[in-house]
Amino acid sequence: MIVSRRDREKTIIESTLMKKFTGVDFCQIDSLLSDEERMVRDTVRDFVSSRLIPVIRDHWEKATFPKQLIPTMAEMGLLGATLQGYGCAGMNSVAYGLAMQELERGDSGVRSFASVQSALVMYPIHEFGSEEQKKKYLPKLQRAELIGCFGLTEPDFGSNPGGMKTRAVKKGNRWVLNGAKMWITNASMADVAVVWAKVDDVVHGFIVERGTKGYSTQETKGKLSLRASDTSEILLEDCEVPEENRLPKTQGLKSALACLNQARYGISWGVLGAAMACYDEALDYAKNRVQFTKPIAGYQLVQAKLVQMLTEITKAQLLALQVGRLKDQGKASFVHVSLAKRNNVWEALKIARVARDILGANGITGEYQSMRHMCNLETVYTYEGTHDIHTLIVGQHITGLAAYT
Repeated sequence: MIVSRRDREKTIIESTLMKKFTGVDFCQIDSLLSDEERMVRDTVRDFVSSRLIPVIRDHWEKATFPKQLIPTMAEMGLLGATLQGYGCAGMNSVAYGLAMQELERGDSGVRSFASVQSALVMYPIHEFGSEEQKKKYLPKLQRAELIGCFGLTEPDFGSNPGGMKTRAVKKGNRWVLNGAKMWITNASMADVAVVWAKVDDVVHGFIVERGTKGYSTQETKGKLSLRASDTSEILLEDCEVPEENRLPKTQGLKSALACLNQARYGISWGVLGAAMACYDEALDYAKNRVQFTKPIAGYQLVQAKLVQMLTEITKAQLLALQVGRLKDQGKASFVHVSLAKRNNVWEALKIARVARDILGANGITGEYQSMRHMCNLETVYTYEGTHDIHTLIVGQHITGLAAYT
């Protein structure tokens, strides 16, 4: 009897889906975590396994975001998780990182949603906003009654945000904003946007509410990566924002970059989830896929690939954990975060590629997750500071010489 490819693969796929994900912990890093940190991770891990993974393939293929999961993410305290007060969970940095790790094990687009809401919308309001702004926006953002986005990147200025063309001009007790922002996560569904614009030559932050005259968004179509993420362009055409919506404590471009630093930290943990998902899938597949006389996991070349994947995951885990500990001690600099983001994303992307290789032709199908993660990580490699820009940030720190121009 001839057995179809689908029938042959069905057994492998079902065994993978039925197996409970228990993480990748070769060097017993769990022993370095507190009970609370493990509890946060395990809670998010169960949520991802039971609620996100069963639906993410369909959303990724249709290029839609799983909005139905947002209320639960809010109830779990994942929005503004590290902030104190205003209904926020007040997690430490390691617990937050572990939560981002598990969300990205499901999909980078879902972790991106939480990262933007937390690090790029709630954080700047918390750090640079007035008390009135904090009370007005933060509780609703934490409960996901409001969704936010972060408008910094422009069509002509990505790696050089200081060159932005968006301008704000004072008109009585209002500010008139003109410009465009590109590649903005959450923008199409956002109720509020933290938009950065130049007043003369100094960058200021503004809270722009949807419905404001002159504010509009346009969804980015045709993405081959982060398909389950809401990505749009923001257009500002004589957009009038009241003075009370200007973030009063911003200190130029460095305030916007401080927000990016928070997001990059979450990314350095998040990509570990994608890498672990790919390694776990490749290992299970290799143990079950028989070629010639035995499972392909029994061949030297495949074992070498699996060992290298495990090695890089372990090194990245230790790097993320130490930066998290430094962050909680107030000792982590943006250079530490750049090093972690640069290394961990690059290694996760390589791991996803190797996992797809181990899966062979089957790896290009949506029945497996490695190629979806691989495609997503191509974007994560670029956004929140490209790999090369983070190389130059660390390079400047160790040499004392800037090489940006």
